[in-house]
Amino acid sequence: MVKKIFQFLNKEFHSINEAALLLGAFAFLSQILGLVRDRLLAHVVGAGPTLDVYYAAFRVPDFLYVSLGSLASVTVLMPFIVKRMGGDVEYNAEVRKFMNNTFSAFLLVMLACSGVIFIFMPYLANLIAPGFSPDQMHLLVNTSRMMLISPILIGISNLIGTITQLTKKFFIFSLSPVFYNLGIILGIVLIYPTLGVQGLAIGVILGALFHMLIQIPTVSKAGIRLKFVKNIDWNEIYSIVKVSLPRTLTLSFGSFAFMALIALASTLVPGSISLFTFSFNLQSVPVGIIGISYSVAAFPMLVHSFNSKNIENFRSQIVEGARQIIFWSLPTMALFIVLRAQIVRVILGSNSFSWAQTRLTAAGVALFVISLCSQALVLLLVRGYYAAGNTKKPLLVNLSSSILVIILGYVSIHVFQSYSGFQTNIESLLRVQGVHGTIMLALPFAYALGSLVNVVLLWGIFKKDFMKNYNSGINRTIFEVSIASIALGSVAYLMLGILDNVFSLSTFIGVFLQGFVAGIAGIIVFCIVLILLKNKEFISITKAVTHKFWKEKVIAPEQAEL
Repeated sequence: MVKKIFQFLNKEFHSINEAALLLGAFAFLSQILGLVRDRLLAHVVGAGPTLDVYYAAFRVPDFLYVSLGSLASVTVLMPFIVKRMGGDVEYNAEVRKFMNNTFSAFLLVMLACSGVIFIFMPYLANLIAPGFSPDQMHLLVNTSRMMLISPILIGISNLIGTITQLTKKFFIFSLSPVFYNLGIILGIVLIYPTLGVQGLAIGVILGALFHMLIQIPTVSKAGIRLKFVKNIDWNEIYSIVKVSLPRTLTLSFGSFAFMALIALASTLVPGSISLFTFSFNLQSVPVGIIGISYSVAAFPMLVHSFNSKNIENFRSQIVEGARQIIFWSLPTMALFIVLRAQIVRVILGSNSFSWAQTRLTAAGVALFVISLCSQALVLLLVRGYYAAGNTKKPLLVNLSSSILVIILGYVSIHVFQSYSGFQTNIESLLRVQGVHGTIMLALPFAYALGSLVNVVLLWGIFKKDFMKNYNSGINRTIFEVSIASIALGSVAYLMLGILDNVFSLSTFIGVFLQGFVAGIAGIIVFCIVLILLKNKEFISITKAVTHKFWKEKVIAPEQAEL
């Protein structure tokens, strides 16, 4: 059984859809535990000052990880290792030396930066959450300091994850985020009742430790045992940093923008950070499953096409990925907008999570999810630029968009506070009239608007660089899928009204069944409309699903293509 699983994971796929479907399945597995984590946080801790502290405490360690930990990412390190292997299947002395050198430099730099941040955390806390009370600020400082351990552990895990990927243990690599969430869940259930918010921090550390430990047996079996070396080759480290810096800065700008929105949320009604984060996490589920899956699946094909100077195939892979992202994103947006209350109530609903908080979170999800397709397309286009060896343009676009998101955050709050008519219209549109704390919705509104601007800018530049006089057919995909998605949303909305009197909406199972049946009805209509329109993406997905590629002969990809 185990052998069959690994054969399945090591096979070569015939299309971007097959690879994306497998990656999406792994992402879905991780996201399920993430949703369980959030439900437990909503039930055990509740959206309020304590949970606000926990989410705010993530920001500096997260920024540290994105800014430094990502320098040791799989994407960056794999080409260096493959080059040192020289076509061998065994990890030679040069590979071991490279791994030890990278590990030593990473550990040294991370420990030094963590130490500095540890000392200055009281000052940083005032920037992260200026609206916190003195008690919250004290908790924030201590909790953030504890969490500084997690980026070090996950950074090391990513470092050894390069070997895990090269040995084709994709299943083990994909399980790491699952075990990370499992550690956080243990912290919520077992440690939080005794130690409070700092117990949650211990759960994060446990999760990071699990993330790393699950990969160690595979790496050890491959003959790699990391050890600290005193004589670090800094020239080698510089060559890694030079390659990874644009990508790292691109990620850092996004993290910084999110940190700024959290700082703004801290000045609003208590619980705003929690509800904002819950909304963001829920919309991140389809972004992770759709956007990351297709962009990661397309990347090796894009690199191979560009390096072999097959620009036509490079374009077709980008277009195929973009069309599939649109195909999945638009109906998902329709479902999330129409079924937002049912989704939030089923996932987060408990006695500690009130109906008012459910309505606010659902409204936040609706605003976030407007930019779902934009966020997913940006992931694809950025990797397209990376495959072409151009990291500067996505860096500059992301910097501009991140600055715009921060500005929009400030402006949106001001507009909500100063123009009651605008806030009233938003409340009416999202059905949150009379709910306390609706000003929080200014933040997902700003984030979504910034994401839309981001994709417009990036697509315009990408089209100019690579897609001149190229008939992509994307407009037809948008037209057909939009019609089907509107039909989906309309049917799902009508079914909600019909099912109001069928299921008891005061129970978990009643709310679930109402949303599930309405969603299924909408999806059936969506498929019928696409069949009538003879939609190419629907036909392509059907072929990928019915291909039964797990039964075919396994062909392991050559290392040069990784």
